[in-house]
Amino acid sequence: MRNPILVTGATGKTGAEVVLDLLEQRLPVRALVHREDERSTRLAALGAEIATGDLLDIDAVGDALADVRRAYFVYPIRPGLIEATTIFAQAGDETGLDVVVNMSQISARRTAHSDAARQHWLAERVFDWSPVGAVHLRPTFFAEWLPTNWQYADGAGLLRLPFGDGRHAPIAATDQARLIAAILANPTGHVGQTYKLHGPVEMDHHEIAAAMSETLGLPVRYDPVDTDTYAEILRAQGRPEHLIQHLSAVALDYRDGVFEGTDDTIERITGKPPQTVEQYVTANRDLFPT
Repeated sequence: MRNPILVTGATGKTGAEVVLDLLEQRLPVRALVHREDERSTRLAALGAEIATGDLLDIDAVGDALADVRRAYFVYPIRPGLIEATTIFAQAGDETGLDVVVNMSQISARRTAHSDAARQHWLAERVFDWSPVGAVHLRPTFFAEWLPTNWQYADGAGLLRLPFGDGRHAPIAATDQARLIAAILANPTGHVGQTYKLHGPVEMDHHEIAAAMSETLGLPVRYDPVDTDTYAEILRAQGRPEHLIQHLSAVALDYRDGVFEGTDDTIERITGKPPQTVEQYVTANRDLFPT
């Protein structure tokens, strides 16, 4: 395969791992980044071609897609998803893109109360209407939300989240990246599919906290808060309102069971099961400072 595989969000949690997985398979990779920095320099040193540009700039996207036949598309939870998706689909049509693996989310649906989740559903439809063959991924909450919401004080860990007694099976970005790379390396049979992605063990957050406690060797407690309280926590952290509205809405989805489930998709396609919470925490111990 001579044509490069384009990876957007190439310095993000999932995108960077996709680049590494593809390079390990000795496949040519073009990594699209907003700007060159130490992260892109590291990818270049490993063999990736670096392209810079914004997903809202159709000329930059068209340049990044030149000679590309397969691509991974991801957009952060911020305004502009529909425009970015439309630009990517149009530029892909112009440059001859065959397959796009699209990172959506499990709560994506027409009736979603989250603006971002509803926009992800619409973005899926844009790719479905385009000539580019699409594979949609709908993951449950990433395991990476655990360190993002980690607090430590007085010898104990704390997770303050608005999820009540809802349940999900956390899925690590590295496991999703392995799946994305596998599909990009061999998309046969995947085009037109929508895959929900879950980790191997469904748990509520009290059980997640207990698993973290056992792994870290210190007390960890889940403190369920209401959505208004969580929104204020996020505002105090300087989070944008678009993200706050999304997380407040999906907290209700979570309690209603939208994020529940397990599956064998990653193991079936990649030959390796995804990590448990215990395995993720062990592998990322430095992300839980004490």
